[in-house]
Amino acid sequence: MNLFLTLAFLFLIGSVLGWGLEVIFRRFFSAHHWVNPGFLVGPYLPLYGSSLCVLYLLAMLEPLMPVENPLLKKLLLFVVMALAITALEYVAGLIFIRGMKIKLWDYSDRWGNIQGIICPLFTFFWMVLSAVYYFLIHPHILNALHWLAENLAFSFGIGFFYGVFLIDVGYSTHLMVKIREFAKETNIVVRVEELREDIHDALQKKNVRRFFFPMHGGVPVREMLDQYVKQHFSREKSQGKWIRLPVKKVRKRKDTQKR
Repeated sequence: MNLFLTLAFLFLIGSVLGWGLEVIFRRFFSAHHWVNPGFLVGPYLPLYGSSLCVLYLLAMLEPLMPVENPLLKKLLLFVVMALAITALEYVAGLIFIRGMKIKLWDYSDRWGNIQGIICPLFTFFWMVLSAVYYFLIHPHILNALHWLAENLAFSFGIGFFYGVFLIDVGYSTHLMVKIREFAKETNIVVRVEELREDIHDALQKKNVRRFFFPMHGGVPVREMLDQYVKQHFSREKSQGKWIRLPVKKVRKRKDTQKR
């Protein structure tokens, strides 16, 4: 199987498995309720898919590592893998902040973070996941790909995934453009996790539960964003700018509204 098809398959697997990992992490360690992570509608996260492709390519370079000791060579490989994915995460986060005025994730409350996009803790998690990939997944990839390539259902599955994926990207990009226009008007950066939680709280008040299409609150996008700004920002009268409120003040506002 050529490299292109191999990477296409790894992107698929990584995107879906990464989505599942994020769902579990947010349910038990972050949001404490079931959340559809990311900005796309479907069960996939492109950052994880891209990361798995990076891990595959870097693992193939292990023989070129300038270290003789096998243990140190693997440790160096895992560090390089973690740094490479962290760099990918930083570039992706920066593109969305600068280009779309959207912050897809936020590590601002984590020690040592850089612009809230990357932080040492999650670089460590990437290193752990790199080791898991190397020992449990990488040795079996080629055999699995050869077996799947001999089955017609494999080609159909790949095509179906990318067909749905591209439709989803187009749909979600349309929503991103609307958010970017609003963000430029108000001169703010919209934090997707905050916006999604606001929508989740609003739907709960209506006794509505929605896992997929988490960015749809049953109201026009503009109204949804107006409420988001009023919830998380205050208006600076002298300069006419929106100033982000501390998390504690936002929580107080939400608690007051619940009463």
